Amino acid sequence: MHKRLMSPQRLWLLAGYTAAAVALFCAPLYLSDFRLNLLAKFLAFAIVALGLDLIWGYTGILSLGHGVFFGLGGYAMAMYLKLEASGGRLPDFMDWSGLTALPWFWKPFSSFGFAFAAGILLPALLALVLGYFTFRNRIRGVYFTILTQALVIITVTLFIGQQAYTGGTNGVTGYGKLFGQSLASPETKQTLYWVTVVALIAAYVLCRFLVKSRFGKVLRAIRDGENRVRFIGYNPAVYQMVAFSISAGLAGLAGMLFVLHVGIISPSMMGIVPSIEMVLWVAIGGRGTLVGAALGAILLNSAKSVFSESYPDAWLFFMGALFVIVVVFLPKGAAGLFGQFKWLRKGRTVHEDGDGVSYPAVR
Repeated sequence: MHKRLMSPQRLWLLAGYTAAAVALFCAPLYLSDFRLNLLAKFLAFAIVALGLDLIWGYTGILSLGHGVFFGLGGYAMAMYLKLEASGGRLPDFMDWSGLTALPWFWKPFSSFGFAFAAGILLPALLALVLGYFTFRNRIRGVYFTILTQALVIITVTLFIGQQAYTGGTNGVTGYGKLFGQSLASPETKQTLYWVTVVALIAAYVLCRFLVKSRFGKVLRAIRDGENRVRFIGYNPAVYQMVAFSISAGLAGLAGMLFVLHVGIISPSMMGIVPSIEMVLWVAIGGRGTLVGAALGAILLNSAKSVFSESYPDAWLFFMGALFVIVVVFLPKGAAGLFGQFKWLRKGRTVHEDGDGVSYPAVR
């Protein structure tokens, strides 16, 4: 019997992706500058969620330290912007702290190319080093989670304590131009928004490629039975380190985009609370789905913005209720809704694809 090249369900999925991409690219046409900037920030958060889903949803490793990787990327971009704004002078917080010369490790960040590369490679390298010492020693589960929390505490304490070099509690701020263009101008904001959309699509394509490849199959095997993977000849530590590094690099990329949209980075954005929020985006959107993780970041932050605007005294209760409802009634996250109801009326056997979207088995 002749097989169809693409099932109707996959055609609908492709149509949905196309519609979402078109809606994102056309957002400047129907959103105000303020709302567009908010959406751009949420899209940056979605990149973090994609990376976190890769390591947690597909590899089974829960990290509560992604705020550190996000912050390192943000600081890399902020250092470049601060040096550009200073015009060759010493940054103001260094002057206030008594420094008379620019520290040696700040000097390379006068180059945008170096800052951009560092914003991705530094978090990835830190994750690789941490993974080398943990995964090789088979430290996993709650113990790995505790180690990532310890990483957050150490990093935040270091950045706050070294005020002369990092800006301390206030972080790095006071910059307003990129390549000579004002970051506050509507034209620049629109361009940066489109850059963020492209970065999100590229991050999704990368993660999608990885989880659909042999590499992704090994990751899922590690998640479901690490000892079995080891017994058949694979080294789980290598795959875990690579996945963790890629995840951290994506968080660093998101941090750089965040700084361009918001104009500030501080140690508070690297803390435990932001790291836990990142995990919530993935859990509520749908762990192990990619699309659900990205949607969770966008929708939850949008809900947070709407509730805080409409109910400034009670928005935290609304957010708490939303978390409870999803955890209790949607254990597979918001993306699980499609799998539960899409084919229920047709009575067909279903299975999940790499995005966690259920569709009839093709015979």
